[in-house]
Amino acid sequence: MAEAKAQKKPEPIEFQWKGRDRQGRAQKGEIEAVSSEAATASLRQRGIIPSRVKKKPQPLFQKRAKIKTQDIVVMTRQLSTMIDAGLPLVEGFKLIAQGSDNPAMRKVMNQVASDVESGQPLTEALAAHPHVFDELYVNMVKAGEQGGILDTVLDRLATYLEKTEALRAKVKSAMFYPVAVIVVAFLVTAVLMIFVIPKFEEIFAGFGVDLPGPTVFVMEMSRSFRANWYLIFGGIIAAFFAFRTAYRKHEGFHRQVDKYVLRLPVFGEIALKASIARMTRTFATLSAAGVPLLDILDTVSRTAGNKVVQEALQSTQQSVEQGQRLSEPMAETGVFPVMVTQMIAIGEESGSLETMLAKIADFYEQEVDAAVDGLTDLLEPIIMVVLGVVLGGLVIAMYLPIFKMGQVVGQ
Repeated sequence: MAEAKAQKKPEPIEFQWKGRDRQGRAQKGEIEAVSSEAATASLRQRGIIPSRVKKKPQPLFQKRAKIKTQDIVVMTRQLSTMIDAGLPLVEGFKLIAQGSDNPAMRKVMNQVASDVESGQPLTEALAAHPHVFDELYVNMVKAGEQGGILDTVLDRLATYLEKTEALRAKVKSAMFYPVAVIVVAFLVTAVLMIFVIPKFEEIFAGFGVDLPGPTVFVMEMSRSFRANWYLIFGGIIAAFFAFRTAYRKHEGFHRQVDKYVLRLPVFGEIALKASIARMTRTFATLSAAGVPLLDILDTVSRTAGNKVVQEALQSTQQSVEQGQRLSEPMAETGVFPVMVTQMIAIGEESGSLETMLAKIADFYEQEVDAAVDGLTDLLEPIIMVVLGVVLGGLVIAMYLPIFKMGQVVGQ
């Protein structure tokens, strides 16, 4: 673990610089680098003799422009078209920067153009921005450069990003819908408990009659909620952040949660299908770019999105290193459906593994779409019933004494 941390590349920092070019003219600007020494070296490679390089001061409150996946997709397609038309890389990145509406994207494109112009390899220039270009992106670009098919690889990469982003959005919508309804229901209940029920309690105090059991129960809940509201809200927030921290930092807890998610009805099926679709799509894209099998398995295992699937792929990678075929150890893990391993076996036999993987990805992406639509149809009536029982029960409990008083007056 310590070794892995030591090998992790530091995040680039923004520096402001002043200096002179080869003609002695004064120049100034900004540059991203991991240190002031690296920034100075990069400037010298560009023909700038810096007189001052300092870390750019950050405002106390700043709204950082984000680079979205769609920005990267558009940039990748544009670059593919420009390379195919014979335009030099540096010019391509500069044109993309000029045409981008996103200031963060313009900055990254100009930086990559400067690094490439100074003689730095394209993959290193991209890898200097890990928050924009992940390891998969850099590896595919490297394979495209080595194979002389960079434009083709970039086009495939853009298609891959579009499909994976669409899949991610589908899964997020499936998980967000029930959570959003639960949060709204809790907030509405909290408002009733804190503000509405006490008003009824004041009215009932003047009745001078015994209140029905449901009404007494709800009023006791309201008193308890008002007395401990800060503990309830604080506990929920603390539990959320504790869960998120443990999920991100503790491998064992992360694995247990992912394992439990796969066992959930409906949700587990969606999670597994989404993970398989992502895995096979990534595998097919890397294979089409000519990336070696073991490197593909290494990359795919780290982008699977589920610890159980990740460990199954890592086990498969070890078996492949020992000379086994891909489909056999995958079947032995018991994680992947029989259809997946059988189609991979057929692909290996026929020499069309890349095509088979793409077909598996298409199939499971469609399966995720159907499962999400089915989940929405299933949850809507359930959620309506739950909300009706909870909120309707509170309202009825508050009106029972009024109904009782009406019956007494009628007699």
